[in-house]
Amino acid sequence: MHTTLVAFGVSALIKGNDTLFFIIKLFGALYLLYLAYKVYESDAEVTLSREHVPQKTMWQLFKQGVIMNVLNPKVSLFFLAFFPAYLFSKTLSTVTQFYVLGLLFMMTSFIIFSTIAILAGYISNYLKSHKNTGVFLKWLQIIVFVGIAVFILFSEK
Repeated sequence: MHTTLVAFGVSALIKGNDTLFFIIKLFGALYLLYLAYKVYESDAEVTLSREHVPQKTMWQLFKQGVIMNVLNPKVSLFFLAFFPAYLFSKTLSTVTQFYVLGLLFMMTSFIIFSTIAILAGYISNYLKSHKNTGVFLKWLQIIVFVGIAVFILFSEK
């Protein structure tokens, strides 16, 4: 969904308008810095609980994930601000390049999220037994958010 929006409409606007591209980059980077700040202010303790977790079918979980992804402004900002920096060919159309990048993003996300889902029990046990992991994860998030924000700000069109 986001790849198609970027490939067919928004990318043309971005490519032709330096001011719009800068504004999108700036808002994307500022939002990432805001997220880094929110993580910085948050507690580093990882709390895992089974209380108040409604049981859902696989179909309900899938629908919820699709709706959350399509309506999530962070994903749109990510695609708008981040993808244009990775166009890789002067001869291929930007539409083709965006679809290649979108497909790579989807495959990578599928592998990462599937691995996390499969290893969730192990990860949960590890987090419960290693209390300092929360501090490491907190600072890792901050570094990643700030790093991507800096990359977006200094990336060329």
